[in-house]
Amino acid sequence: MKETALREQMCLLAKSMFDRGLTGGSTGNISARTPDGGLLVSPTGTSFGRLDPGRLSRFDVSGTQIDGDPPTKEMPLHSAFYDTRSTAGAVVHLHSCHSVAWSLMPDVDEDNFLPPLTPYAIMKLGKVKLLPFFRPGDPAMGEAVRGLAGKRSAVMLANHGPVVAGKDIEAACNAIEELEDTARLAILMRGYNPRMLSETQVKDLVTRFNVEWD
Repeated sequence: MKETALREQMCLLAKSMFDRGLTGGSTGNISARTPDGGLLVSPTGTSFGRLDPGRLSRFDVSGTQIDGDPPTKEMPLHSAFYDTRSTAGAVVHLHSCHSVAWSLMPDVDEDNFLPPLTPYAIMKLGKVKLLPFFRPGDPAMGEAVRGLAGKRSAVMLANHGPVVAGKDIEAACNAIEELEDTARLAILMRGYNPRMLSETQVKDLVTRFNVEWD
């Protein structure tokens, strides 16, 4: 995809998520690999509903900013995914309500944040790692992602929001929406003793769709 089209797609998908309430105000950030190996990143303090394709932060392949507005303060988080996952073509971070709410629950599995309610989160995300709370913009978030050694495509920042890396911008957005939908289901089903997917069914999905699962 040419860079001009990529800029337009980033802003279109960001606005779609904003319009549907998946992140509000000036929260969230998004980035994508350019054809030459550089990065396009949403600027700091901007709203997903009003991103300007011409003002996205532009980095060259060495990580030097060469154009656009100053980038999000969460750059260490994005860089950690790109540096540890060779398949990462885009990274999205939201402050989506239900996933944040689920991260507040005291009995959530830190190694496998989402309960196995539907096949789709398993297929698109694999296991989601719940990370502890960090101050927004703290470089330690990036170090925590690096500590996973590229083994997870998605993490949940406790009391903050999800972060997902995908092969391209569309895949990353689809996956993070699936994360939020599954967290919403978990909240809705809390206290109802829902019938979850069995361990055998999960293993079948992991095998059939070649899911990263450790």
